[in-house]
Amino acid sequence: MPRRALLRAALIACAAAGVAALFVFHGPNWGQVGHALAEMNWWWAAAAVGLNLASAIARGMSWRTVVDEAVPPPHPRVFDIFSAFFIGIFANGVLPGRVGEVARVGVLTRRMPERERPGLWPALLGSVLAHRILEVFPSIALILWVITAAKIPAWAHTSLWAVFGVACAFLIFGVAVATRHERGGAEGRGRLRAILERVREGLGILRRPGPALVSAGYQTAAWGLQLGAVWVALLAFHLHEPLIAAGAVLALMNVALILPLWPGNVGLQQAAIALPLTAYHVAYSRGFAYGIALQAIESSVGYAGGLIFLAREGISLGGLRRLSARAADTI
Repeated sequence: MPRRALLRAALIACAAAGVAALFVFHGPNWGQVGHALAEMNWWWAAAAVGLNLASAIARGMSWRTVVDEAVPPPHPRVFDIFSAFFIGIFANGVLPGRVGEVARVGVLTRRMPERERPGLWPALLGSVLAHRILEVFPSIALILWVITAAKIPAWAHTSLWAVFGVACAFLIFGVAVATRHERGGAEGRGRLRAILERVREGLGILRRPGPALVSAGYQTAAWGLQLGAVWVALLAFHLHEPLIAAGAVLALMNVALILPLWPGNVGLQQAAIALPLTAYHVAYSRGFAYGIALQAIESSVGYAGGLIFLAREGISLGGLRRLSARAADTI
C-alpha cells in the first residue's frame, strides 16, 4: 500500500479505537436513546431543517460573491454555483477527507464556457480557500462567546482555544498571501509559481473590502441560521436550554468535523455533542439521541441537495470521485 494510504488507515484505526473506548466507558443507554428519538417533535425538527437550508443558501451566496471576484466575466450562473456548492457538501459527507472542496471546483468548471482557460482551476480553488477564510470571522466570534459564557468541560476549553489559534493563523496566512500577490506580481516562470499566482487570483476578494464584507456578511448570516437550527433542534427534544448551550453544541460539533476520518465522523460527533450538554443537566443518553437527530438534520439538506444536483449534472458517485481526482491532478 502507498505510504499515504497506510498513514490514513493508521489514523482511522486510532480514531476508531478511541471512539470504541469512549462507548465502552461513556456509552449511552441505547434504550433511553431510542425512547428520546421516539419522543422527538417532528415539527420542530422540520423547522431546524428549514433553517439549515437557509444557512446553506447563505453560504452559497457567499461563495458566489467570492467567485465573481476570482474570475473575469462571464461569471458562472447562480444556479451553477449552487449546483457545485451542494455537490461539494454531499462529497464532504460521503467521501473521506475534504474531497468536496475540490469536487465543487470540478463541477463548476464543467458549466463554464472558458473551462479550458489556463489557470481557471487554481483560481477557483483559491476562491474556495477565500470562502473558508471569510468564514473564520463568525467562527472566531462563536468560539470566544462559547469560551467566555458557556458551561463546558476543561477538554472543550482546550480544544476551542486550539481551534481559535489555528483559525487566526489561517486568516493571517490567507490575507498575507492575497496581499503579497498585489505587491509582488509574477516572478519566475516555474509551473508551481504559476499555479500559486492563479490561486492568489482566487483570493482577490481579500483585497477588496466591499465584496469581502458582503461575502463575510453572508457567512455570518449562515452561522446565525445554523445556530438557530441547533437551538430549535433542542426544542424538538423538549430541551429548553439557553441559546449559549446551542452555541456550545455548534462549536464542538464543528471541532469534531475538522478532520473527517470517516463519513460524518458518526459516533465521535454524537459524543462531542452529548458530553458538553451534561453540564446543562441533560442526560447523556438524551444528548446522544439529540446528536443523532442533529446530524441527520444537518446532513439532510446537503445530502438531498447534493443528490438532486448530481442528477442534474449527470454524475454518479464514482464519477464524483474521478472528477475530484482529475481536479486535483489538474491543479
